[in-house]
Amino acid sequence: MAHWFHRNPLKATSPVTYELRGIPTNGQSQKICSELRQTRNHLLDIICNPNVDPSALMSAVNNYLGLLDGFIVSLDEEKGGDSKLRHAVRYRWTNTLLGNTPTEQYDAVFEKISILFNVAVWYTKHAAVYAGKDEPKMDEAKEIHKCLRIAAGIFTNIKNVLVPQLIEQPEKSTDLDPRVLDAYIQQCTAEAQEVTIARAIELKHNASLISALAHETAQMYTTADCSLKVLNDKVTQKWQKYLQFKSEIYYAYAYNFHGENLLAQDKCGEAIKCLEESQSHYTKATQLAKEYASTKGAGTTAKPQEHLFFRKLEPVVQRTLDKCVRENGFIYHQKVPPVAPDLELKATYGLVAPEEFSSPTRNAQWTAEVYNAFDITKLPEKQDEKQDEKSSKKEKKEEGDIAPVKEVDVNQSNKDPKTFSGCMIS
Repeated sequence: MAHWFHRNPLKATSPVTYELRGIPTNGQSQKICSELRQTRNHLLDIICNPNVDPSALMSAVNNYLGLLDGFIVSLDEEKGGDSKLRHAVRYRWTNTLLGNTPTEQYDAVFEKISILFNVAVWYTKHAAVYAGKDEPKMDEAKEIHKCLRIAAGIFTNIKNVLVPQLIEQPEKSTDLDPRVLDAYIQQCTAEAQEVTIARAIELKHNASLISALAHETAQMYTTADCSLKVLNDKVTQKWQKYLQFKSEIYYAYAYNFHGENLLAQDKCGEAIKCLEESQSHYTKATQLAKEYASTKGAGTTAKPQEHLFFRKLEPVVQRTLDKCVRENGFIYHQKVPPVAPDLELKATYGLVAPEEFSSPTRNAQWTAEVYNAFDITKLPEKQDEKQDEKSSKKEKKEEGDIAPVKEVDVNQSNKDPKTFSGCMIS
């Protein structure tokens, strides 16, 4: 099956050694620093492969973030609040839309956010692995649905819980820009709902339900596009073309099934207008697919125009429209309204919500005694702001950009699925 999902790249990062030069003062505190380095490296090794088992990935995530928690939250019962180690280490991460130039912060919260962001992106790619098979089974369709909901939940947690904890606020178009995060949340939720729609079409559920679900999905993609549109940034254009395509194709599906539902109610004139509206959205989607393919930008290039789910709709709409025109001429003699009837605003079943995400618990190695064994008086003294900014710019220039992550390819079948819906995830 041709690529149906657009996927942005993983964030890349520079090595972090956790060699704190005298700050850990005993064997246990030194062991934590050593394990932080090892668990981080292990996580970065496996996250570039979307084929690994989710349990293996999450075990690596929990191991690293469980240790990192001591650098984020204080273990001092009297003082509480932020860990004294929160700003002890510098972290450098690229952004999915901005190429190889990194953003950097001396902040363990920034590190946690960046790790979880990659985990969410990984789940979208893992879903694409299942979606790219010749004929995914029901359990695999459920896994796609689950992975996309998990990804949406992680992005939601980052936006609502973690980003507000940052001291340095995100810059425009970076991954932590709330508008970029909104686009990821909406896209993941909409893609999960696509699985529901495909299933509903395959099982020939009520046309009004399918229309309402398709309408909700189209609106999600429109919302995602609007989140990026306000940035007015060239780096988002390719992603936006994908979101616009998905919005138009699901509006086309929504009007098609709304037309079928109206025809069943003997409202032939309104049905004709709905089907004409479906054709209009399909034409727009066809043009957007071409524009998407020719637009430069980050991420893998999907091939939505080659997908059977897309190709199958046009002749279906035309056949139904031809039938409506014939029946209206012979039986109903109804006027075709100048404007298409409103779509159902809310689906009664099948709506998708992000799966709630909770941060990993702190590693048991962290105790008050171990925490106190870190001597922050050994941290380098901060320079004044101007010197610090000058030094930071010099460091960035000397270290340069970060090479992109070498990701394992997601294999995609080129066979059309043998399903009624034309979708491989039904």
